[in-house]
Amino acid sequence: QLLHIYFGHVAPQFIPLMKVWPKPIVVSFHGADAGGYLDQPRYLAAMQEVFRLATKIQSRSEALNADLIRLGCPPEKVVLQRTGVPMEDWPLRERIAPADGAWHLMQSCRFIEKKGLDLTLRTFATVVKRFPQARLTLVGDGPLRQALEQQARDLGVAERVTFTGFASHGTLARVLYDAHIYLHPSRTGADGNREGVPNAMLEAMATGIPVVATRHGGIPEAITDGESGLLVDENDAEGLAAATLRIIEDPALRQRIALGGREAVGRKYDRAAQDQELISFYKGLMQSHEL
Repeated sequence: QLLHIYFGHVAPQFIPLMKVWPKPIVVSFHGADAGGYLDQPRYLAAMQEVFRLATKIQSRSEALNADLIRLGCPPEKVVLQRTGVPMEDWPLRERIAPADGAWHLMQSCRFIEKKGLDLTLRTFATVVKRFPQARLTLVGDGPLRQALEQQARDLGVAERVTFTGFASHGTLARVLYDAHIYLHPSRTGADGNREGVPNAMLEAMATGIPVVATRHGGIPEAITDGESGLLVDENDAEGLAAATLRIIEDPALRQRIALGGREAVGRKYDRAAQDQELISFYKGLMQSHEL
């Protein structure tokens, strides 16, 4: 009754099907699939054909909505469908400040340029100067891993940094609940790759860990600076370090943004609510087609 092409960047290969499909068509965009390739004239022309043929275009953030409209999607076709986070899988837990200064920082993601992991390492190197017992865990893997390991050695912090590789849900949860601060300094990659709203960051916020991130993509839609996290500009390593140290040194701020982060995710990104919105969206399209 309905065709949903889940990742926008693969939609052009389905244009022949879209042309003959007699029922509603939805194409959704999540972040990277709304950029990067779209400066290529042939690909952009194909994507504009996708926009023409689709009944509705979904995206994960208002920032992505704006990107898609700039690329030629009719505004009336664009619909926001937020990421759904299973709140029950990430219960709230208070973090206790370490008496010995052994602050535990972390980031979880694929090791690619847009995730800003090099900025996280530079921030950690600054924190270690003040708190020599601090440590950093980087959960994930990807093409930049070797370069990041070398950067840790160059910064003199390699012995304080743990690279877990790709991790199971259980391993990620153990690190999240052991850590005190979560960093996610996303940036626009050289290839135009951008975030929607990072799922890993939302999961972290749901657990009640204070988050420092960047004014990038849909992140400011999830984090209100000073209320549900702290935000700095893209590529601002000094600002990222200052925000991290501010959290360490201000217990009231830590508590406020920890609780505010959990509340923000529950209010905007709860999976049960987003599932119901998606079901209602599907039903509405199918009923409209039948009229």
